[in-house]
Amino acid sequence: MRLRVIDFGQQPAVRSQAVYHGIAEAMGKDDDPVLTLVNPDDPYVCVGLHQEIALEADEDFCKEQNLPIIRRHVGGGAVYLDHNQMFFHFIYPSSKAPRIVSDIYKKFIDPVINTYQDLGVNATFRPVNDIHVDGRKIGGTGAASIGNATVMVGSFMFDFDTATMARCLKVPSEKFRDKLRAGMEDYITTLSRELGEMPARETVRDAFLKRVASDLAVEVEMSEPTAEETAAIEEQIAELTDPEWTYRKGRKFVEMGVKIAAGTHLTEGAHKAPGGLIRAQLMEKDDHIADLLLSGDFTVFPEDGMDRIADALHGQPLEEEALRSAAAACMQEIGLDAPGIEANDIATAILACVHREPH
Repeated sequence: MRLRVIDFGQQPAVRSQAVYHGIAEAMGKDDDPVLTLVNPDDPYVCVGLHQEIALEADEDFCKEQNLPIIRRHVGGGAVYLDHNQMFFHFIYPSSKAPRIVSDIYKKFIDPVINTYQDLGVNATFRPVNDIHVDGRKIGGTGAASIGNATVMVGSFMFDFDTATMARCLKVPSEKFRDKLRAGMEDYITTLSRELGEMPARETVRDAFLKRVASDLAVEVEMSEPTAEETAAIEEQIAELTDPEWTYRKGRKFVEMGVKIAAGTHLTEGAHKAPGGLIRAQLMEKDDHIADLLLSGDFTVFPEDGMDRIADALHGQPLEEEALRSAAAACMQEIGLDAPGIEANDIATAILACVHREPH
């Protein structure tokens, strides 16, 4: 199989996200798969598909520092991105890629792990989708279905600014922020940290492409975007910078909270499942779900799967077994693929919101 490789080099922040979104949207079911590479010219904050920005990012700080906040079509958490990260995006026609999320990671992770190994970094895959070096995280991956394409994304971290990352995130206190920064400095590693110096981008890129060719049994061919792909990238730049897209989760929650009456409570809760953090924002009325928003740093197929579950749970009593049973039925009905997330996790996140009158 031929694999087109498009190395976009350095690109402005939003374009660095738009390149793979656009190529995925332009991809036909019989097209050759594509691997894109890109480094953002300028820093920005990228939030996951299912996250609510108000709960994840320090918007005031980002505005002060002129850091754009961009929502991607891939799950996972909020992260600070800059030129010291080289991003890769495997973009395959869905018919030529695994259908199960966990299998997508398994297929495309080998060349990434082996590239680190070839460079002298003792990287290993840690399910669900992280890459670790001796207990420290050096990268994560994400998967999405965009248009007719299946996409897996990730990056090679040459260096990482933990101080700015800690400032970008929403935290309950400055004391907590200090602990967060210290924790990230201990937990996150980079190529520079592991190798003692910054490797050249070309060195990492060439080692990666060699592994991609051998591990995926493809013929790597350097390429340029077609006119159709270029036009689709421009369309994605417009979409990714549209506030309606960026703040889509928060807008729904504002609508939920317009009126609070006796016996009605608007509350938040969270639960850390193996597959990621699930945040629940609940409008509770008379011990039943009046409205619900589920967000977090998880990955689910189909893209709107968690929203459909939230809608299906309207009217359910706030009881563990009822919620678990209803969530399980909906997950089965829509064929939800959510690695590391079970119906019980959804029920637990919702029940963490339940309002209790003080005695």
